[in-house]
Amino acid sequence: MQHNGNNQFRPIVCRGVRGATTVTRNDKAEILEATRELLYILIRANGIHPDDVASGLFTTTIDLNTTYPALAARQLGWYDVALICSHELDIVNGLPMCIRVLLHWNTDKTPQEITHVYLRGALSLRKDRQSIPEIPVEEIEAAVQNFDLSGVGEISIPSVPVTALTINHSSGERP
Repeated sequence: MQHNGNNQFRPIVCRGVRGATTVTRNDKAEILEATRELLYILIRANGIHPDDVASGLFTTTIDLNTTYPALAARQLGWYDVALICSHELDIVNGLPMCIRVLLHWNTDKTPQEITHVYLRGALSLRKDRQSIPEIPVEEIEAAVQNFDLSGVGEISIPSVPVTALTINHSSGERP
């Protein structure tokens, strides 16, 4: 249990945190860069620490098969987190070139306090929940550029303008 500052204790429970992004081509470097960007924004928006993540499920549409997107989490230092990758169902007219993530996170936050993140073309997945992220784009780009990728091979991280959607359930609405 965590003390929340109001002399109340909130239990630590496992919650799901969702996110999605897209890439423009089936390229290992682009997939890893987009996934690192997505993870960074999820981490920053929710205050996630790797020690509190029970597991992560990464999926891609079937048109992405040049790398495991979970490698991006390893590149961020998530060595002790259980990670797995899979393909999404091949849905007719589904969003192509899409990477999705579901993190199982031990937290004292309520579901309404969790921020889900949708970037790039994945904004279209949640048109009902579009909002502007509270994280300045410059901060995101600087963080992605400064990731310590030593020991994980040569990877080029292009500077890409970020268009992001975050979902915060504080309005009381449920997805």
